[in-house]
Amino acid sequence: MSDTDLIALYSTRLLGLAANIAHQGRLSAPQGVGHERSLTCGSNIRVELVLREGKIEAFAQEVQACVLGQAAAGVLAHSVIGCTKETLLRARQDLSAMLNGTGPIPAAPFADFEALLPAKAFKNRHASVLLALDATLSAFDAAQAAQSA
Repeated sequence: MSDTDLIALYSTRLLGLAANIAHQGRLSAPQGVGHERSLTCGSNIRVELVLREGKIEAFAQEVQACVLGQAAAGVLAHSVIGCTKETLLRARQDLSAMLNGTGPIPAAPFADFEALLPAKAFKNRHASVLLALDATLSAFDAAQAAQSA
């Protein structure tokens, strides 16, 4: 990896997203908890959430991740309140397609995932970028299961 590749990957914008992650911590009474770990870099993201009428009403995350995972968690956190499972699934599908070069930048409210476009060239880091969405979808499934029980 050349210095130019690293500069493109770790842009000021990406570093800013990683440094400003909203909704950090834990909820007092989560309905669902999701935890995902990247085998590539060891990043861990734990998500807790509360649903109301099929939408995320409360959200918290603990992020112990590489800069790419942190930046993705930062983008997600700024738009996750009010999201449905379908919105999250679409965001994950679109982000994965963007990284694989088979799709455009995700649409609003997740257009800031564009900052992660340079990660496209680093296939071994795609799982880290998707980690926050995967943990959120796991927590969403757990909350729906708890509501159905």
